[in-house]
Amino acid sequence: MQAYKIKAVLFDFDGTLTQPGALDFQTVKSAIGCPPDQPILEFIASLRDDARQAEAHAILHAMELKAARQSRPNGGVDDLLRYLKRHRLPIGMLTRNSLESVMTALQQFSHLSIDDFDVVITRDDPVRPKPHPDGVLLAAERFHVEPREILLVGDFHFDIEAGRRAGALTAFLEGGHGDPGDNLVCDFRARSLADIIQIVRCGLPLPNGKFPSDLLEGFFGHLEHDDERFLIKPGIGEDTAAIDMHDHDTLVVTSDPITFVTDRIGYYTVLINANDIATSGATPQWLMTTLLFPSGATPSEIFQVMTDINDACQQWGVTLCGGHTEITDAVQRPVVVGTLGAALQRQDLIDKRNMQPGDRILLTKGVAIEGTAIIANEFTDRLQNLGMTAAAIDDCRRLVDQISILPEAAIAVQSQGVTAMHDVTEGGLATAVSELSSAGGHQLEVYWDAIPVLEQTEQVCRCLDIDPMGLIGSGSLLIVCRAEVSDNLMQAIGEAGVAVACIGEVKQPGQGVAALREGVAVPWPEFEVDEITNLF
Repeated sequence: MQAYKIKAVLFDFDGTLTQPGALDFQTVKSAIGCPPDQPILEFIASLRDDARQAEAHAILHAMELKAARQSRPNGGVDDLLRYLKRHRLPIGMLTRNSLESVMTALQQFSHLSIDDFDVVITRDDPVRPKPHPDGVLLAAERFHVEPREILLVGDFHFDIEAGRRAGALTAFLEGGHGDPGDNLVCDFRARSLADIIQIVRCGLPLPNGKFPSDLLEGFFGHLEHDDERFLIKPGIGEDTAAIDMHDHDTLVVTSDPITFVTDRIGYYTVLINANDIATSGATPQWLMTTLLFPSGATPSEIFQVMTDINDACQQWGVTLCGGHTEITDAVQRPVVVGTLGAALQRQDLIDKRNMQPGDRILLTKGVAIEGTAIIANEFTDRLQNLGMTAAAIDDCRRLVDQISILPEAAIAVQSQGVTAMHDVTEGGLATAVSELSSAGGHQLEVYWDAIPVLEQTEQVCRCLDIDPMGLIGSGSLLIVCRAEVSDNLMQAIGEAGVAVACIGEVKQPGQGVAALREGVAVPWPEFEVDEITNLF
């Protein structure tokens, strides 16, 4: 589901707020001599004879008024408009009809009048009629909202075209003037006006507290669970998941919060946690999440994150087990905490404490893969102001597709000589190598000149005056392996399309990192916080 916010609703009139069929458009066309495949207003405007044009307008006006007196409210219109008013949403009308015919038709309504609309735009207004976007843009101006914050509801493709050209959300109401079929591009399809309530609801801010159970239950209904070991599945009132471990003796669990990103935060949640699991030698299997959203979040924004998480789980073979979702003023932007588990045989567990002096240290891809992608998404305007081109920024954004280390980790697991793996996350490569030394209980020596830095990363860091060595770097995997297997392992990883470099060596037991640059000892950098925090 796409994320959206709705601050106003704009309706077509004939066939949308009224029952379809009161006005027979083909009869009107026949009466004024309009070809069947041409729209009526545009045909009349094309007439060069003023008298004929005036006559056509008069015929149209008379037939519209007659139809208006026969119009009846569409089913569900009263409930829908009461819902919108209860939530203090401005409503408007955008129609190709005349104002007089609209006023006449509204006399047939028991609970609706022209005064209930905050904005009314008819063909009597000085704007080009639908499918031109002018009426939608004028409505946005009068609503005092952005066009993208308007939901336009209509039953004809002219309505949808006008909304899309203006940048508004569009909902096609089926059963009106005619369904143009699956080729119609719209944001939503509604079988009745009752369906519009749910569409609007998912675009309204939620109050603080737990996510509404009925909405959550609907999302759970779309999850697929084909893992036979999954005993307790996600559902309302379920706070835990149960997994049958009958054929394994080791359960590996990790947990990581995603706090820096708002774009594709669900995707990051799955991948960052999966990366951690993969470094143990296990295959990521079961994920639970805690989703915290700031006040004002809409159901659609939350569903987008949930869908993003589920899609990533499907892509990487992870079972989404459930979790907790809450709206709270304790956060200013979405925070997602993932807890991921996996099972494996004890002898297959990769333990960093198995590293030995002489082992080689390999690094895949390059430093700050994730940080480069995050910055490109979150600080586009700043980068452009600093001279980066849109194409260069897009190149940086695309690095998000490289933040998984699962492919190279799977190759490393097959090598008998791998003694440790560690993925690069917050604090960048500098922090990750220090952590690797601490966890493995050995001092490490790093060849600074061998550390790969992508051109995109260099450009971003140069523009923003930040150090790529301290920039969050998911997508890069540190692999420690026996010296005798390093060449073959690097070849296998390279043949899989993943760049890899040997950047160092394991030294004697202890802790600490020594760095060599052009053969000269240099201090290994330390970062109290990730470099990206300086930008938020």
